[in-house]
Amino acid sequence: MVLKGKIIKVAGPLVVAEGMKGSAMYEVVRVGEDKLLGENIGLNGDQASIQVYEDTSGIKPGENVFGTGSPLSVLLGPGLLTNIYDGVQRPLPEIFNIAGEFIKRGLDVPALDKNKKWDFVPSVKKGEKVKAGDIIGTVDETKVVKHRILIPPNVNGLLKEINGGKFTINEPIGIVEQDKKDVEIYLAHSWPVRMARPYITKIEPNEPMFTGQRVLDTFFPVTKGGTAAIPGGFGTGKTVTQHQLARWSDADIIVYIGCGERGNEMTEVLRDFPKLIDPKSGEPLMQRTVLIANTSNMPVAAREASVYTGITIAEYYRDMGYNVALMADSTSRWAEALREISGRMEEMPGEEGYPAYLASRIAGFYERAGRVTTLCGKEGTISVIGAVSPPGGDFSEPVTQNTLRITKVFWALDSSLADRRHFPAINWLRSYSLYSENLSKWFNNNIAEDFTDNRKNAMKLLQQESELQEIVQLVGPDALPERERVVLETARIIREDFLQQNAYHDIDTYCDIKKQYRMLKIILKFHKYALDAVNRGIKIRKITEMPILDEIARMKYIPLEEFDKRADEIVNEIDLVSKEIE
Repeated sequence: MVLKGKIIKVAGPLVVAEGMKGSAMYEVVRVGEDKLLGENIGLNGDQASIQVYEDTSGIKPGENVFGTGSPLSVLLGPGLLTNIYDGVQRPLPEIFNIAGEFIKRGLDVPALDKNKKWDFVPSVKKGEKVKAGDIIGTVDETKVVKHRILIPPNVNGLLKEINGGKFTINEPIGIVEQDKKDVEIYLAHSWPVRMARPYITKIEPNEPMFTGQRVLDTFFPVTKGGTAAIPGGFGTGKTVTQHQLARWSDADIIVYIGCGERGNEMTEVLRDFPKLIDPKSGEPLMQRTVLIANTSNMPVAAREASVYTGITIAEYYRDMGYNVALMADSTSRWAEALREISGRMEEMPGEEGYPAYLASRIAGFYERAGRVTTLCGKEGTISVIGAVSPPGGDFSEPVTQNTLRITKVFWALDSSLADRRHFPAINWLRSYSLYSENLSKWFNNNIAEDFTDNRKNAMKLLQQESELQEIVQLVGPDALPERERVVLETARIIREDFLQQNAYHDIDTYCDIKKQYRMLKIILKFHKYALDAVNRGIKIRKITEMPILDEIARMKYIPLEEFDKRADEIVNEIDLVSKEIE
């Protein structure tokens, strides 16, 4: 570190220092006697505005500022999975061991264990030409994930030396000759968080990412490499929905960012995730998960860093050829941090006090998602799902609107549904997925030929129900024709027995896509027979009293291994009932 200047002003997380000539924008600096971690976010002459990622209590004018000469970066290598970090990639378990329950200011803890030896198995030989992003070997990071060791993105040349065996992240595993200079290769390397990692080309996403949530997978699917937003007011279930996605999505790697959320919610995540079992492997879910915890009582500036830390880690695993799902909860807290720092810098405010560059920052974050051909020629994806917390559930506020402009899936949480204890409280009439048409071919080819038609028919029934509800509220359901009462009954079944899902039920918490298809097909089959019955003069009351409705309602609680057999029996019962009605 080099002495740069002295503090002349302290305003919360913003520190202004003079004598900073020669400093670079976004350079990491150490502030004050405690050497607090900070970053240059504004330069004016020899003065620098620094956002400090730690509590600035006690810092005073006249204290020194030290430059590091490098941007805010994360260390990428084996040991990321199973770990829990704060917003600037300090491992919280290590901090707890060193400092106890509270994070000590100025604490500098390595992001990865520098003493642990990893068993490296090379996949290239001495004398081969290697380029940026090439895979040169593997490490068994966990029982579930093979960590593919990459040539850093700025290294190209002839591999002069490569060694297998046990190494720490500080011991070289090989040497590359680049521009007649020897460059040592390690198991880990650093990368600036604000710079997107390079790739060869971006590809249109064309495969769904399954979440096990019926309302999402069937009605509003997201792709591997897609972007989705979950806006909703307080108590509508954003965090539980994010937890469900992190637990059950079929991505290879999960990165969960708790950005400015309440401490008790993050405590629940940190307590529950290590206990969860991965349904794909039978191993703990943490073996393919990275958690980044930045609660609302932590320094506000670190919220901004946390989303960039998370997306950079996600890009690293994408570059290995993995499918990564990133959950950001919530981007509104990140935007609030931008607003606070911007206000302290006395920048011209935009709408509702947010900085004028809010839209470009949000777009820049979500644009780092996608399906790409990586530098090593593999295909990797990052799916970004961001929760938004609009004040009072107002979707017209700037963060929600700017998020919806860039994301292609909108899962609208509805407080009225939450009040009725309908969860997930996703409003099926306000939500949409711009991937639905692109994915129709995939669903029809891989699940069933009539999958898309069933989804459209079910959505049509829900829309008809919404239109009929106005009449029902005026004159009551008994005034409706029998056919329209059948629509109301089927729509009720879709709402209560298909869309409603219990996150805390052992079986209903996750629903396989093929089970979802069979469930919806059975409901639509019942609708067809009910319509035929009323056309022959049978009263809707007789149909709604049938025991088969109870069987349909209990379908979601049937274990997957028993479902196909039970579904066939329900279909046969519907056929028998229709003959009895005749």
